[in-house]
Amino acid sequence: MANSKVVLSSKNYLAEAKMRNHFAVIDEPVDDGGDDNGPTPVEYLLTAIGSCVSITLRMYAERKDWDVGKITVNVSQIKDENGTHLTEEISFEKDVSEDQKKRLLVIAGKCPVAKMVKGETEIATSIQ
Repeated sequence: MANSKVVLSSKNYLAEAKMRNHFAVIDEPVDDGGDDNGPTPVEYLLTAIGSCVSITLRMYAERKDWDVGKITVNVSQIKDENGTHLTEEISFEKDVSEDQKKRLLVIAGKCPVAKMVKGETEIATSIQ
């Protein structure tokens, strides 16, 4: 079971998260009322998606014995007249055939974090 505990300090929007034995700092930019001491929650979400997609692709490529080299996933939040949406741009250090690209694109959509964001995971909220 994965778990993250986030505690928001009394200083603007500065928060600290603890995940297993790891810590992360969360904040908002100065323009949004924070002190810019760390990435925003959205930036962490984009990072989680990108890292999950790249790890999922690496696992698949290794099972297929494909040497794709470094995998880069650039995830962006776009706000326009159609609302807010995310884009992913995936690239590989080594040459990948068109057939491999088609398969890897399907596998990228199977990343567990991306599936959560797409609404495939229920969130049960309570106040203690």
